[in-house]
Amino acid sequence: MTSHLVAGPLDVEALTKEIAWPAHGAEVLFVGTVRDSHQGRAVRGIRYTAYEPMADSQLGRIEKELAAAHGARVRIQHRLGELAVGDASIVIAISAPHRAAAYDANRAALERVKREVPIWKRELYADGDEGWLEAEPLMPPTG
Repeated sequence: MTSHLVAGPLDVEALTKEIAWPAHGAEVLFVGTVRDSHQGRAVRGIRYTAYEPMADSQLGRIEKELAAAHGARVRIQHRLGELAVGDASIVIAISAPHRAAAYDANRAALERVKREVPIWKRELYADGDEGWLEAEPLMPPTG
């Protein structure tokens, strides 16, 4: 099994192999990449930092809980350090018996990573300025 937190490029192929399972007819892969702009500002890159022991533990917990809830195989890997525009920052790979469970687990994994895992994102702007970014939820909170 590969690590959850990585200092170098993410290995999408290795994660896809880890989640493959003969009884699973669906695989969903999410790859988040660094954009070249944010809110009208040109971006040259992003620097990710984390409280690594807790982040690794939380990523493992999310994988286990989503695997149990969706009958899926789940792998999450997040990059740390300075990334350039176009670099992959996160990979979430899911396999499940059916596509609905795979899609649901994948989206839930991304929401939970943004909400629960102590990974911080500092955007590096083309003009030399930098700024911390708050997590942007994909879906409004329920309940």
